[in-house]
Amino acid sequence: MNSLFSKVLELDLAYLDTFSNRIETSWGYLFYNENQPAYYDANHAHIHEAPSNPKSVIEEVLDFYQKRNLTPRFYIFNIENQGPLIKELYASGFRYEELVSPVQIWNKELTSRQQKNRIQIERVTEANYTDALEIECQIKEFGGRGVREKAFAVEFKHPSFSRYLLKMDGTACSTACLFEHRNQVRLEHVATLEEYRGKGLIGDLIYFLQEEVKKKGLENLWVFPIDERVENVYAKYGFQSLGKFITGHAFLSGKSVMEIRGS
Repeated sequence: MNSLFSKVLELDLAYLDTFSNRIETSWGYLFYNENQPAYYDANHAHIHEAPSNPKSVIEEVLDFYQKRNLTPRFYIFNIENQGPLIKELYASGFRYEELVSPVQIWNKELTSRQQKNRIQIERVTEANYTDALEIECQIKEFGGRGVREKAFAVEFKHPSFSRYLLKMDGTACSTACLFEHRNQVRLEHVATLEEYRGKGLIGDLIYFLQEEVKKKGLENLWVFPIDERVENVYAKYGFQSLGKFITGHAFLSGKSVMEIRGS
């Protein structure tokens, strides 16, 4: 396992642990949250090493999730070594897709910018909770209201998350979240209402968050864009691409990730 993957894996596992239960196995991890059955990230078998007996692993995963009335699902890493597992998944009736996952890190350079009088950025509190939640619930890539309402409530109470809301002329337009783990921080749930896109609001929000990270003295600010188009957007704001991971997603029912994203 290379050093980049190790860092990304540690940060990812810490993030998943905030809203899901984790069981370690000989081949990876089982994540589950029966209160959030439709939340893919909260319910999946996480495989980072090629299993010696793929059929046995699949049977174990099927038994685990079906007993809990959850859809059996796999997130598979190190795809180049997972041929036997993927072949067995197809034979067992799973659908399969591969997702390109860029990894970017902020270059720690603060860009000077003119503060816009029409823009206000504030920490999400009980007072503006509903405003921020409503924005996230309208973003299809986040899973919709059925997923985000419960997940948002958990994250809001968790000390590792800090959520921010951008308003223009007093109207809530954009949100973003910082997830801290040790001296690392991950940028999550960056979103803007459709009618306010194209106005540079995401840039205002990202610059503000970079200043927050700098003030706290955190070591690295990471972002994991959903695709290369979004990767190019973050590149405009000082994020350097370190590489790309190809993640396999196998599932027995429901929509693929690409279908949810509208790709």
